Amino acid sequence: MKLIRSAQDLKTVSQHTNHVLTLFSGGLDSSYLLAMLSELPVKVTALAVDLGDEIDHPRLKQICEHFDAELLVVDAKHTFIQDAVVPAIQAQAKYLGLYPISSSLSRPVIVKHAVEVAERLECGAIIHTANLSQNSLRRLNGSIEQSGYQGFYGSPYQFTVLSREQKKRALATLGLGDFKERCVSGDSNLWCREYESGILDNPECFFMPEGLYQWCRYDESKQLHQDNHLLTVCFRNGVPISVNNISMPIEQMVGFLNRVVGAYQIGQYSGLEHLAGGQKVLEVREAPAAKVLMEAYRHLETAIHPASLLQQKMILEQQWVMEAVEGRWGSTIHTAARDFINATTENVSGIVTFQLHQGGWALNAVFAENALYLKDRDAWEAAEATQQSRADIQVQVNPSKIWA
Repeated sequence: MKLIRSAQDLKTVSQHTNHVLTLFSGGLDSSYLLAMLSELPVKVTALAVDLGDEIDHPRLKQICEHFDAELLVVDAKHTFIQDAVVPAIQAQAKYLGLYPISSSLSRPVIVKHAVEVAERLECGAIIHTANLSQNSLRRLNGSIEQSGYQGFYGSPYQFTVLSREQKKRALATLGLGDFKERCVSGDSNLWCREYESGILDNPECFFMPEGLYQWCRYDESKQLHQDNHLLTVCFRNGVPISVNNISMPIEQMVGFLNRVVGAYQIGQYSGLEHLAGGQKVLEVREAPAAKVLMEAYRHLETAIHPASLLQQKMILEQQWVMEAVEGRWGSTIHTAARDFINATTENVSGIVTFQLHQGGWALNAVFAENALYLKDRDAWEAAEATQQSRADIQVQVNPSKIWA
Protein backbone atom coordinates (compact mmCIF):
# COMPACT_ATOMS: atom_id res chain seq x y z
CA MET A 1 0.00 0.00 0.00
CA LYS A 2 1.55 3.29 -1.15
CA LEU A 3 -1.27 5.60 -0.08
CA ILE A 4 -0.40 8.43 2.33
CA ARG A 5 -3.25 9.15 4.74
CA SER A 6 -1.73 10.42 7.98
CA ALA A 7 1.21 12.26 9.54
CA GLN A 8 2.58 8.88 10.63
CA ASP A 9 2.57 7.79 6.98
CA LEU A 10 4.89 10.70 6.19
CA LYS A 11 7.43 9.25 8.61
CA THR A 12 7.12 5.88 6.88
CA VAL A 13 7.63 7.50 3.49
CA SER A 14 10.81 9.22 4.72
CA GLN A 15 12.26 5.77 5.46
CA HIS A 16 11.81 4.70 1.82
CA THR A 17 12.76 7.81 -0.17
CA ASN A 18 14.98 10.83 0.26
CA HIS A 19 13.08 13.19 -2.05
CA VAL A 20 9.37 14.05 -2.03
CA LEU A 21 7.22 16.34 -4.15
CA THR A 22 4.43 18.30 -2.51
CA LEU A 23 1.72 20.31 -4.26
CA PHE A 24 2.04 23.86 -3.01
CA SER A 25 -0.24 26.88 -3.29
CA GLY A 26 1.10 29.04 -0.47
CA GLY A 27 -2.12 28.61 1.48
CA LEU A 28 -2.57 27.52 5.06
CA ASP A 29 -2.76 23.78 4.44
CA SER A 30 0.15 23.50 2.02
CA SER A 31 2.34 25.75 4.18
CA TYR A 32 1.64 23.67 7.28
CA LEU A 33 2.50 20.56 5.26
CA LEU A 34 5.92 22.07 4.55
CA ALA A 35 6.33 22.55 8.29
CA MET A 36 5.56 18.86 8.86
CA LEU A 37 7.96 17.75 6.13
CA SER A 38 10.74 20.02 7.43
CA GLU A 39 11.00 17.76 10.48
CA LEU A 40 11.75 14.70 8.32
CA PRO A 41 15.07 13.66 6.73
CA VAL A 42 13.91 14.24 3.15
CA LYS A 43 14.52 16.76 0.40
CA VAL A 44 11.31 18.62 -0.40
CA THR A 45 10.35 20.10 -3.75
CA ALA A 46 7.24 22.28 -3.53
CA LEU A 47 5.43 22.33 -6.87
CA ALA A 48 3.13 25.25 -7.73
CA VAL A 49 1.17 24.59 -10.91
CA ASP A 50 0.28 27.89 -12.54
CA LEU A 51 -3.31 27.72 -13.83
CA GLY A 52 -3.54 31.41 -14.55
CA ASP A 53 -4.55 33.08 -11.30
CA GLU A 54 -1.56 35.32 -10.65
CA ILE A 55 0.76 33.21 -8.54
CA ASP A 56 2.57 35.29 -5.93
CA HIS A 57 6.12 34.08 -6.61
CA PRO A 58 7.87 36.16 -3.88
CA ARG A 59 5.41 34.95 -1.25
CA LEU A 60 5.73 31.29 -2.28
CA LYS A 61 9.50 31.56 -2.34
CA GLN A 62 9.52 33.14 1.13
CA ILE A 63 7.50 30.30 2.64
CA CYS A 64 9.57 27.61 0.91
CA GLU A 65 12.84 29.14 2.06
CA HIS A 66 11.47 29.35 5.58
CA PHE A 67 11.12 25.54 5.59
CA ASP A 68 14.20 24.79 3.46
CA ALA A 69 12.11 23.51 0.54
CA GLU A 70 12.85 24.08 -3.12
CA LEU A 71 10.15 25.93 -5.04
CA LEU A 72 9.29 24.89 -8.59
CA VAL A 73 6.62 26.69 -10.62
CA VAL A 74 5.22 25.05 -13.75
CA ASP A 75 3.16 26.96 -16.31
CA ALA A 76 0.09 24.83 -17.13
CA LYS A 77 -2.22 27.54 -18.46
CA HIS A 78 -2.21 26.32 -22.06
CA THR A 79 -2.90 22.72 -21.03
CA PHE A 80 -5.68 23.85 -18.73
CA ILE A 81 -7.33 25.90 -21.48
CA GLN A 82 -7.17 23.18 -24.12
CA ASP A 83 -7.83 20.11 -21.96
CA ALA A 84 -10.31 21.59 -19.50
CA VAL A 85 -11.75 25.04 -20.20
CA VAL A 86 -12.79 24.60 -23.84
CA PRO A 87 -14.38 21.18 -23.16
CA ALA A 88 -16.13 22.68 -20.10
CA ILE A 89 -17.71 25.42 -22.22
CA GLN A 90 -18.92 22.92 -24.79
CA ALA A 91 -20.21 20.53 -22.09
CA GLN A 92 -21.97 23.30 -20.13
CA ALA A 93 -20.00 22.01 -17.15
CA LYS A 94 -22.10 23.05 -14.17
CA TYR A 95 -22.67 20.89 -11.12
CA LEU A 96 -26.36 19.88 -11.32
CA GLY A 97 -26.80 22.97 -13.47
CA LEU A 98 -26.09 25.21 -10.45
CA TYR A 99 -22.52 26.50 -10.74
CA PRO A 100 -19.41 25.99 -12.91
CA ILE A 101 -17.16 23.15 -11.83
CA SER A 102 -13.55 24.14 -11.29
CA SER A 103 -11.30 21.91 -9.19
CA SER A 104 -12.82 18.96 -11.06
CA LEU A 105 -11.29 20.49 -14.19
CA SER A 106 -7.92 21.46 -12.71
CA ARG A 107 -6.95 18.34 -10.76
CA PRO A 108 -6.11 16.11 -13.75
CA VAL A 109 -3.98 18.93 -15.20
CA ILE A 110 -2.16 19.46 -11.89
CA VAL A 111 -1.51 15.74 -11.51
CA LYS A 112 -0.24 15.43 -15.10
CA HIS A 113 2.48 17.97 -14.40
CA ALA A 114 3.16 16.66 -10.88
CA VAL A 115 3.79 13.15 -12.14
CA GLU A 116 6.08 14.42 -14.91
CA VAL A 117 8.11 16.45 -12.40
CA ALA A 118 8.18 13.67 -9.79
CA GLU A 119 9.47 11.15 -12.32
CA ARG A 120 12.04 13.58 -13.73
CA LEU A 121 13.38 14.46 -10.26
CA GLU A 122 13.08 10.85 -9.04
CA CYS A 123 10.77 11.82 -6.17
CA GLY A 124 9.51 8.82 -4.26
CA ALA A 125 6.25 10.49 -3.20
CA ILE A 126 3.68 13.01 -4.39
CA ILE A 127 1.93 14.65 -1.42
CA HIS A 128 -1.11 16.93 -1.42
CA THR A 129 -3.29 18.52 1.27
CA ALA A 130 -6.90 17.47 0.57
CA ASN A 131 -8.89 16.20 3.56
CA LEU A 132 -12.00 14.08 4.08
CA SER A 133 -14.37 17.01 3.58
CA GLN A 134 -12.80 18.01 0.26
CA ASN A 135 -13.69 16.31 -2.98
CA SER A 136 -10.17 16.95 -4.24
CA LEU A 137 -9.09 14.01 -2.09
CA ARG A 138 -10.53 11.42 -4.46
CA ARG A 139 -9.90 13.55 -7.56
CA LEU A 140 -6.18 13.92 -6.87
CA ASN A 141 -5.68 10.38 -5.62
CA GLY A 142 -7.68 8.99 -8.52
CA SER A 143 -5.72 10.97 -11.11
CA ILE A 144 -2.37 9.94 -9.61
CA GLU A 145 -3.46 6.30 -9.53
CA GLN A 146 -4.64 6.44 -13.16
CA SER A 147 -1.30 7.96 -14.20
CA GLY A 148 0.58 4.80 -13.25
CA TYR A 149 2.92 6.65 -10.87
CA GLN A 150 4.87 4.07 -8.84
CA GLY A 151 5.73 6.09 -5.72
CA PHE A 152 3.82 6.96 -2.56
CA TYR A 153 0.97 9.45 -2.91
CA GLY A 154 -1.87 11.00 -0.95
CA SER A 155 -2.60 13.47 1.83
CA PRO A 156 -1.65 13.23 5.52
CA TYR A 157 -4.76 15.30 6.29
CA GLN A 158 -7.03 12.41 5.35
CA PHE A 159 -6.70 10.83 8.78
CA THR A 160 -4.62 13.41 10.70
CA VAL A 161 -7.27 16.01 11.42
CA LEU A 162 -6.16 19.49 12.40
CA SER A 163 -8.38 22.55 12.55
CA ARG A 164 -7.52 25.71 10.68
CA GLU A 165 -6.93 27.43 14.00
CA GLN A 166 -4.45 24.76 15.08
CA LYS A 167 -2.49 25.19 11.86
CA LYS A 168 -2.52 28.97 12.19
CA ARG A 169 -1.19 28.84 15.72
CA ALA A 170 1.51 26.35 14.79
CA LEU A 171 2.70 28.43 11.84
CA ALA A 172 2.68 31.59 13.96
CA THR A 173 4.90 29.83 16.48
CA LEU A 174 7.25 28.97 13.62
CA GLY A 175 7.44 32.60 12.50
CA LEU A 176 4.63 32.77 9.92
CA GLY A 177 1.93 34.73 11.69
CA ASP A 178 0.22 36.30 8.69
CA PHE A 179 -2.10 33.30 8.17
CA LYS A 180 -4.26 34.36 11.13
CA GLU A 181 -6.35 36.68 8.95
CA ARG A 182 -7.45 33.92 6.58
CA CYS A 183 -11.08 33.08 7.34
CA VAL A 184 -11.82 30.64 4.48
CA SER A 185 -10.07 28.00 2.42
CA GLY A 186 -9.70 28.80 -1.26
CA ASP A 187 -8.80 27.31 -4.61
CA SER A 188 -8.34 29.38 -7.74
CA ASN A 189 -7.46 29.26 -11.41
CA LEU A 190 -8.15 31.46 -14.43
CA TRP A 191 -11.65 29.91 -14.79
CA CYS A 192 -13.00 30.11 -11.25
CA ARG A 193 -12.24 31.05 -7.66
CA GLU A 194 -13.70 28.76 -4.96
CA TYR A 195 -14.15 29.49 -1.26
CA GLU A 196 -15.11 27.02 1.49
CA SER A 197 -14.67 26.08 5.15
CA GLY A 198 -14.02 28.54 7.97
CA ILE A 199 -16.85 31.10 8.08
CA LEU A 200 -18.55 29.22 5.22
CA ASP A 201 -18.88 25.92 7.08
CA ASN A 202 -22.58 26.14 7.97
CA PRO A 203 -25.01 26.40 5.01
CA GLU A 204 -27.82 27.38 7.39
CA CYS A 205 -26.09 30.61 8.31
CA PHE A 206 -23.12 31.93 6.37
CA PHE A 207 -21.78 35.28 5.26
CA MET A 208 -19.44 35.91 2.35
CA PRO A 209 -17.57 39.20 2.87
CA GLU A 210 -17.61 41.20 -0.38
CA GLY A 211 -13.93 41.92 0.15
CA LEU A 212 -13.05 38.27 -0.49
CA TYR A 213 -14.24 38.45 -4.08
CA GLN A 214 -11.41 39.24 -6.46
CA TRP A 215 -13.42 39.59 -9.69
CA CYS A 216 -17.08 40.13 -8.77
CA ARG A 217 -16.79 43.63 -7.35
CA TYR A 218 -18.89 46.48 -8.71
CA ASP A 219 -16.45 48.83 -10.44
CA GLU A 220 -17.69 51.37 -12.98
CA SER A 221 -14.16 52.11 -14.16
CA LYS A 222 -13.88 48.62 -15.68
CA GLN A 223 -17.29 48.55 -17.35
CA LEU A 224 -18.15 48.85 -21.06
CA HIS A 225 -19.39 52.45 -21.14
CA GLN A 226 -17.92 53.07 -24.58
CA ASP A 227 -19.88 50.11 -25.98
CA ASN A 228 -23.17 51.04 -24.29
CA HIS A 229 -22.60 48.09 -21.92
CA LEU A 230 -22.96 45.64 -24.81
CA LEU A 231 -20.83 42.50 -24.69
CA THR A 232 -20.49 40.48 -27.89
CA VAL A 233 -18.88 37.02 -27.99
CA CYS A 234 -18.02 35.29 -31.26
CA PHE A 235 -17.56 31.52 -31.64
CA ARG A 236 -16.07 29.54 -34.50
CA ASN A 237 -16.71 25.77 -34.57
CA GLY A 238 -17.49 25.67 -30.87
CA VAL A 239 -14.51 27.75 -29.72
CA PRO A 240 -14.69 31.42 -28.59
CA ILE A 241 -12.45 33.57 -30.78
CA SER A 242 -13.29 37.22 -30.07
CA VAL A 243 -15.00 39.66 -27.71
CA ASN A 244 -16.49 42.95 -28.95
CA ASN A 245 -14.85 42.35 -32.34
CA ILE A 246 -11.39 41.99 -30.80
CA SER A 247 -9.73 38.65 -31.50
CA MET A 248 -7.81 37.22 -28.57
CA PRO A 249 -6.47 33.89 -27.27
CA ILE A 250 -8.85 32.13 -24.89
CA GLU A 251 -6.57 32.67 -21.89
CA GLN A 252 -6.56 36.42 -22.51
CA MET A 253 -10.30 36.39 -23.21
CA VAL A 254 -11.12 34.65 -19.92
CA GLY A 255 -9.02 37.16 -17.99
CA PHE A 256 -10.70 40.07 -19.78
CA LEU A 257 -14.19 38.74 -19.11
CA ASN A 258 -13.43 38.03 -15.45
CA ARG A 259 -12.38 41.66 -14.98
CA VAL A 260 -15.06 43.35 -17.09
CA VAL A 261 -18.09 41.15 -16.43
CA GLY A 262 -17.11 40.80 -12.79
CA ALA A 263 -17.17 44.61 -12.55
CA TYR A 264 -20.97 44.38 -12.94
CA GLN A 265 -21.12 41.87 -10.03
CA ILE A 266 -22.03 39.10 -12.46
CA GLY A 267 -20.75 35.58 -11.83
CA GLN A 268 -21.24 34.93 -8.10
CA TYR A 269 -22.42 31.44 -7.12
CA SER A 270 -23.22 29.52 -3.93
CA GLY A 271 -24.26 25.89 -3.64
CA LEU A 272 -23.91 22.49 -2.02
CA GLU A 273 -21.78 19.67 -3.37
CA HIS A 274 -21.80 16.05 -2.27
CA LEU A 275 -18.87 14.23 -0.69
CA ALA A 276 -17.95 10.63 -1.42
CA GLY A 277 -20.20 9.42 1.40
CA GLY A 278 -23.20 11.50 0.30
CA GLN A 279 -22.83 14.34 2.81
CA LYS A 280 -23.07 17.89 1.44
CA VAL A 281 -20.69 20.85 1.89
CA LEU A 282 -21.16 24.50 1.00
CA GLU A 283 -19.01 26.19 -1.62
CA VAL A 284 -19.04 29.81 -2.78
CA ARG A 285 -17.40 30.77 -6.04
CA GLU A 286 -16.95 33.52 -8.59
CA ALA A 287 -16.68 32.80 -12.31
CA PRO A 288 -17.76 35.74 -14.51
CA ALA A 289 -16.07 34.50 -17.70
CA ALA A 290 -17.48 31.00 -17.25
CA LYS A 291 -20.99 32.38 -16.84
CA VAL A 292 -20.80 34.48 -20.01
CA LEU A 293 -19.08 31.93 -22.23
CA MET A 294 -21.29 29.00 -21.28
CA GLU A 295 -24.51 30.95 -21.60
CA ALA A 296 -23.46 32.44 -24.93
CA TYR A 297 -22.55 28.96 -26.16
CA ARG A 298 -25.93 27.59 -25.09
CA HIS A 299 -27.82 30.32 -26.95
CA LEU A 300 -25.75 29.71 -30.06
CA GLU A 301 -26.10 25.94 -30.16
CA THR A 302 -29.81 26.30 -29.42
CA ALA A 303 -30.06 28.40 -32.57
CA ILE A 304 -28.28 25.76 -34.64
CA HIS A 305 -29.24 22.30 -33.41
CA PRO A 306 -32.65 20.55 -33.39
CA ALA A 307 -34.37 20.39 -30.02
CA SER A 308 -34.16 16.59 -29.96
CA LEU A 309 -30.36 16.72 -30.28
CA LEU A 310 -30.09 19.32 -27.51
CA GLN A 311 -32.24 17.20 -25.20
CA GLN A 312 -29.86 14.27 -25.58
CA LYS A 313 -26.82 16.52 -25.22
CA MET A 314 -28.14 17.96 -21.95
CA ILE A 315 -28.40 14.45 -20.50
CA LEU A 316 -24.85 13.61 -21.56
CA GLU A 317 -23.54 16.94 -20.29
CA GLN A 318 -24.38 15.94 -16.75
CA GLN A 319 -22.84 12.50 -17.31
CA TRP A 320 -19.66 14.31 -18.39
CA VAL A 321 -19.83 16.62 -15.36
CA MET A 322 -20.46 13.93 -12.77
CA GLU A 323 -17.63 11.74 -14.06
CA ALA A 324 -15.34 14.78 -13.80
CA VAL A 325 -16.62 15.57 -10.29
CA GLU A 326 -15.90 12.00 -9.19
CA GLY A 327 -12.40 12.17 -10.66
CA ARG A 328 -13.11 9.64 -13.39
CA TRP A 329 -11.65 11.47 -16.38
CA GLY A 330 -11.14 9.02 -19.21
CA SER A 331 -13.72 6.51 -17.96
CA THR A 332 -15.93 4.81 -20.54
CA ILE A 333 -18.88 7.05 -19.61
CA HIS A 334 -16.79 10.22 -19.66
CA THR A 335 -15.21 9.32 -22.99
CA ALA A 336 -18.54 8.43 -24.59
CA ALA A 337 -20.15 11.66 -23.37
CA ARG A 338 -17.14 13.65 -24.57
CA ASP A 339 -17.29 12.09 -28.03
CA PHE A 340 -21.00 12.89 -28.37
CA ILE A 341 -20.48 16.48 -27.24
CA ASN A 342 -17.50 16.90 -29.57
CA ALA A 343 -19.66 15.78 -32.49
CA THR A 344 -22.06 18.67 -31.82
CA THR A 345 -19.47 21.46 -31.80
CA GLU A 346 -18.36 21.63 -35.43
CA ASN A 347 -21.14 23.90 -36.71
CA VAL A 348 -21.50 26.08 -33.61
CA SER A 349 -20.42 29.37 -35.16
CA GLY A 350 -21.87 32.82 -34.68
CA ILE A 351 -22.21 35.80 -32.37
CA VAL A 352 -24.13 36.40 -29.13
CA THR A 353 -24.63 39.86 -27.63
CA PHE A 354 -25.63 40.72 -24.05
CA GLN A 355 -26.58 44.07 -22.51
CA LEU A 356 -24.89 44.16 -19.08
CA HIS A 357 -26.16 45.85 -15.95
CA GLN A 358 -25.40 45.55 -12.25
CA GLY A 359 -25.94 41.97 -11.17
CA GLY A 360 -27.17 40.63 -14.51
CA TRP A 361 -27.80 41.02 -18.21
CA ALA A 362 -30.33 40.75 -21.00
CA LEU A 363 -29.85 38.83 -24.23
CA ASN A 364 -29.58 41.43 -27.00
CA ALA A 365 -28.92 39.43 -30.18
CA VAL A 366 -28.07 35.99 -31.54
CA PHE A 367 -26.53 35.62 -35.00
CA ALA A 368 -25.84 32.01 -35.96
CA GLU A 369 -24.54 30.43 -39.11
CA ASN A 370 -26.77 27.58 -40.37
CA ALA A 371 -29.48 28.80 -37.99
CA LEU A 372 -32.88 27.20 -37.51
CA TYR A 373 -34.53 30.33 -36.12
CA LEU A 374 -37.06 32.42 -38.00
CA LYS A 375 -36.41 36.09 -38.70
CA ASP A 376 -39.82 36.85 -40.25
CA ARG A 377 -42.52 34.68 -38.71
CA ASP A 378 -45.36 36.14 -40.80
CA ALA A 379 -43.55 35.47 -44.07
CA TRP A 380 -42.61 31.96 -42.97
CA GLU A 381 -46.17 31.22 -41.88
CA ALA A 382 -47.62 32.35 -45.22
CA ALA A 383 -45.10 30.32 -47.22
CA GLU A 384 -45.50 27.24 -45.01
CA ALA A 385 -49.28 27.41 -45.14
CA THR A 386 -49.20 27.65 -48.96
CA GLN A 387 -46.79 24.72 -49.24
CA GLN A 388 -48.77 22.52 -46.86
CA SER A 389 -52.08 23.33 -48.56
CA ARG A 390 -50.64 22.40 -51.95
CA ALA A 391 -49.39 19.11 -50.57
CA ASP A 392 -52.83 18.47 -49.10
CA ILE A 393 -54.52 19.19 -52.45
CA GLN A 394 -52.16 16.82 -54.25
CA VAL A 395 -53.04 14.05 -51.85
CA GLN A 396 -56.79 14.67 -52.35
CA VAL A 397 -56.59 14.53 -56.17
CA ASN A 398 -54.09 11.71 -56.45
CA PRO A 399 -54.68 10.24 -59.98
CA SER A 400 -54.08 6.73 -58.77
CA LYS A 401 -57.09 7.07 -56.49
CA ILE A 402 -59.31 8.60 -59.27
CA TRP A 403 -58.69 5.75 -61.75
CA ALA A 404 -58.64 2.96 -59.20
